[in-house]
Amino acid sequence: VIEVRRGCTRGCRFCQPGMLTRPARDVEPEEIVDTIEKGLRATGHNEFSLLSLSCSDYLALPAVGTEIRNRLKDENISLSLPSQRVDRFDENIANIIGGTRQSSLTFAPEAGTQRMRDIINKGLTNEELLRGVKTAYEQGWDKVKLYFMIGLPGETDADVLGIAETVHWLQQECRTKGRKKLQVTLTISNFTPKPHTPFQWHSVSVAEFERKQELLKAEFRRMKGVKVNYTDVRISAMEDFLGRGDRRLASVIRRAWERGAGMDSWWESLDRAFAAWSEAIAESDLSWKYRQVENGEWNVFHNTENSTEITSAQNLSSRLDQALPWDHIETGIDKNWLKEDLHKALAAITVPDCFFATCSHCGVCGPDLGHNIVVPPLPIPEFDGQFVPNQNKVQRLRVWLGKLGEMALVSHLDLARLFARAVRRSSIPIAFSGGYHPSPRIIPASALSLGTTSTGEIVDFELTEPMDVVTFQNKLGAALPTDIPIYKVEEVEVKSPSVSQILEKAEYVLKVRKIAESSENLTENFYNQTTEEKPNWQKWVEVINNSESILWEQTTKSGKVKVINLRDRLFELEYIEYSTTDIFSLETKWDAKIYGILRYVGSYQNDGTLLRPQHIIYMLEQVSKQEFELLHSHRKKLFLR
Repeated sequence: VIEVRRGCTRGCRFCQPGMLTRPARDVEPEEIVDTIEKGLRATGHNEFSLLSLSCSDYLALPAVGTEIRNRLKDENISLSLPSQRVDRFDENIANIIGGTRQSSLTFAPEAGTQRMRDIINKGLTNEELLRGVKTAYEQGWDKVKLYFMIGLPGETDADVLGIAETVHWLQQECRTKGRKKLQVTLTISNFTPKPHTPFQWHSVSVAEFERKQELLKAEFRRMKGVKVNYTDVRISAMEDFLGRGDRRLASVIRRAWERGAGMDSWWESLDRAFAAWSEAIAESDLSWKYRQVENGEWNVFHNTENSTEITSAQNLSSRLDQALPWDHIETGIDKNWLKEDLHKALAAITVPDCFFATCSHCGVCGPDLGHNIVVPPLPIPEFDGQFVPNQNKVQRLRVWLGKLGEMALVSHLDLARLFARAVRRSSIPIAFSGGYHPSPRIIPASALSLGTTSTGEIVDFELTEPMDVVTFQNKLGAALPTDIPIYKVEEVEVKSPSVSQILEKAEYVLKVRKIAESSENLTENFYNQTTEEKPNWQKWVEVINNSESILWEQTTKSGKVKVINLRDRLFELEYIEYSTTDIFSLETKWDAKIYGILRYVGSYQNDGTLLRPQHIIYMLEQVSKQEFELLHSHRKKLFLR
């Protein structure tokens, strides 16, 4: 994540970060480009995010983004902009974040009508909204995410329904013959006022949130291609209670925590978390709206369903003059300026961004906090085009390596990403696959189960330029973690079958224990068992080896049950005495009796003819009539044809 701009002066009246992070300060363009280039070389990561409260307001963004894409064109990098304004989205921005792996596009109109966007000082017109979304559609995006809020000051039912009307209008305008219409994912949030903003005095109502959500649900039921996510009103109630409370919240927070409420519980068990907060509030002799009850309910509009009648100026002024629990916190913003901005909001008067226009006299700029630092727009270099994967394979190197220690907890997909990062870090000329999502030609023989260690993994690397085997091994080994040691590298024919196609057998070492044993005192339990109850690993292994068939029912993807003979897939099976292996640590002779260390060689072909460790456990259970658990598995070797 690379920060390109700190602070925001857009002046959205609902936004706390936009008030607290002033003034806005741009980062020098060359510093951003150099940081990303050095980051790629040092880490191997090829996905970068340019961070700011409003990335699109970084005027040098088109030039910086294009320069990054041009300079690192052959690295298949992906750039994302988590916060961008729809009115600044154009073809230049599309080139920056487009390519073989298009990032998702998220815009935040916030309100469904022009009047409401003026009240919140969003600075966005319908024409700008359409132009940005239509540009995205024309540049290849079939889906966009849009954020809206309900419960804003001055909002009427017409404004709420305007959200649905706006989405329908955008879908109608974004249509092209031969393509499906624009797919939209909506997030409808409930507005909760924040301290140090012009809307900090506003009251919110759970009942109003629920009513307005129902209005929208009725509208969106009739619309296709739209997915809507609503914020639970209980979450909004908790946010508002905590966000604008006073010091009396200390005891409430502690009591709620003692009852199991917490950040994770809000999503995993919202009912339980809300109940915990409700109980904690009641036990503290407070209510959900204790401050509003004490100070009097306030809403600048008498009736939000269909009226825009504003509370009298005298009554409004008396409300605004009351002390707030957070007034003692110095943010640089003048409270009187917040009052004035609220009055402008009620009149739907917008305030221009002081970064691009005149000073709004918010009180921030000065010797203490400085002033806005603006990097002017730079000439946009000619775009060299999107990444074109080099599929020319001139050399294939086969690598034998291990997966030990903590690396056993790295999944197969994460391991593939780790190899790709190592290749980029070491500047190895790797070939790519084709298609919509090109990926490095790094081909493992077989995926290793999570938690399984190995000293016998085999991976093919296909290169676009020939490399000396020793040089390749040294470069790749230096870029890999110590728990992924390289044992051997060989060059094989480029057109020969891939390693996964010639895989034949696998050798495993397993550590097994009877489930019936108590994990608290295994040795004592062993002494108390009868001879028949004690594990007889050698005998069971002999029975399996002497068996002609041990049947296993396997359910196929289509749901059919297929019976297979596991014994046909077993080539070798032996019980290992406690002191003959360094793979698993067995401290005493009794440990060797309680735990079983088994080595087997079984079929491991890419057509699905596999003998997995759980199959060995099953065979043990069949011959012993007891239950076992696999404590650890280690893949010692893979055999190729």
